[in-house]
Amino acid sequence: MAVAPTEGRQKALQEELRELVDIVGPASLADLLLERAFQLHATDIHLDPTPNGLRIRLRVDGVLHDVLNLPPEMMSNVISRVKLMGGMDITERRLPQDGHISSAVLKNQRDVRLGSGPTIYGERIVMRLMPDGKTFTQLDELGLDDQQMGAIKNVLRRPYGMILSVGPVGSGKSTTMYSCLEMLNQHERSLITIEDPVERRIEGINQIQIDNKINFNFVEALRGVLRQDPNVIMVGEIRDPETAHIAVRAGLTGVRVLSTLHANDTSSTVDVFREFSVPPMFIADSVNCIISQRLLRKVCSVSRETHHPDVAECAMLGVDPAQANEISLVRGVPAPVNFHTGYAGRTGIFEVMTLDHNLREAILHGKSAGELRQLAINNGMQSLETVAMAKVRAGVTTLEEMHRVLIVGT
Repeated sequence: MAVAPTEGRQKALQEELRELVDIVGPASLADLLLERAFQLHATDIHLDPTPNGLRIRLRVDGVLHDVLNLPPEMMSNVISRVKLMGGMDITERRLPQDGHISSAVLKNQRDVRLGSGPTIYGERIVMRLMPDGKTFTQLDELGLDDQQMGAIKNVLRRPYGMILSVGPVGSGKSTTMYSCLEMLNQHERSLITIEDPVERRIEGINQIQIDNKINFNFVEALRGVLRQDPNVIMVGEIRDPETAHIAVRAGLTGVRVLSTLHANDTSSTVDVFREFSVPPMFIADSVNCIISQRLLRKVCSVSRETHHPDVAECAMLGVDPAQANEISLVRGVPAPVNFHTGYAGRTGIFEVMTLDHNLREAILHGKSAGELRQLAINNGMQSLETVAMAKVRAGVTTLEEMHRVLIVGT
């Protein structure tokens, strides 16, 4: 999860870049932008062409912030410089391209993935800043409560079966799977990952980078890995029916399988497997646990204030308005220390569905996602909404942030 930027860094970055625009070339400007983005714990850099030039934004704590607008005459030079760094064809501006800036080029252990594409005002580039390979988030640092932690640890002890992390793009799924992988990383086990891209390099684990250019995809890699005596396999993402079928079968044959999937919540994950035509018996027998998650911004720890909930907030929290004066909520005060948002850093909220006998029977009998979800809640599963409200009451985040992520969307 992101760390709060130090006070005034956003403003300092804006001033620093503006001062350099007229005196340095595009190479120095691009290098400095990358360096500062890593320092601010940004996850993405957006270079968006507009009628007035190049709009540069950083995504910090899941939200985009404007840092600079370059004049039109500098736009093509900066775009070309970034494409050269990423090994892309600078003469091709009509079609999307993928690129990669290696850690060797950046003189540290951070990689950058690039994606370019045409727009009506020119070529656009988004840079994804990969996590620090030396920094790992432990399972107990993600935001899970004690009950959820215990459930996941129990599942990780099982000798075979699947553990899935689901949610939208940018919800922290890979971080959760890496944390689980770290718990399983013991010398007596054979651990293999299949990723696109390899986000973190982990000692003691065999990591495989797929390459679609030579038709070396998740399916081909997974088939090969299953012949290499694995104990634990992490599949970066289940994207298609063939990968789903092979991963499910692996979970039935004595292998622990960790993977991510795009699904709205735990129960709808079963529907995704059904759409992939995975037989209900295989789903019920192979899947041990489904973790649905989102990331919420945390209230700034430096610039904040407390307040009592109003009538609408009481309704959202399920609190009697007559008791509002007895409840204190926290909200951030916009300041340079928090990018003028009132938030700094993020925490995860989780919905952990462990498949017991009742849920497996319900899957075998073709119960709907809604019925599976209600059955899991009856068995003690906390919903994302319930967990988010608990974090609001605890002063970790706000109702506005909960509403943005869970109701309005990310």
